[in-house]
Amino acid sequence: MTKTEDTEAAEARTETETPAVPEIAGSTQPAGTGGELARRVGVEPVRAQLITETGKTRIAAGVVAKISGLAAREIPGVHSMGAGLSRRMSQLRSMVPGVTEQPRQGVAVEVGEREAAIDLDIVTWYGQSIVDVSDAVRRNVIDRVESMTGLKVIEVNINIDDIFVEEESNQGMVRESRVQ
Repeated sequence: MTKTEDTEAAEARTETETPAVPEIAGSTQPAGTGGELARRVGVEPVRAQLITETGKTRIAAGVVAKISGLAAREIPGVHSMGAGLSRRMSQLRSMVPGVTEQPRQGVAVEVGEREAAIDLDIVTWYGQSIVDVSDAVRRNVIDRVESMTGLKVIEVNINIDDIFVEEESNQGMVRESRVQ
């Protein structure tokens, strides 16, 4: 069955173009918390739309977020992702057998037609160089997102929300009495 010209015209009218994320990589504003970019430029998470002569490919913002989260977790020195309550909830979920950490946790993205901006909330291990871990995460996220989606990543903001210390995780365990 072939489409009529009327059907094609109606479909063309109902499709909306997604706005491109403005180029703000040179902004003098400091990197902030996840979602700050959306507030600064007024862009909502949308689908990227790649158009070729043979068809269209739409990439959901959630796909870009998932790629970003998985790419960040590939880097040694990243203990976990997410801030505050969401990280605590993830720790509780991880105690349930068969439940794994959510790849999009700690990730916020804004996606335009050809560009993406990414905010990450990361917890590193005590003793790791925060600068080295951040640089490695940023490079890996940019590489993975650009190679897998064809989108240009204009910025990756990284917030180090905590440092994981092994002794702190053991404090909840029952300790032997110091006195007899």
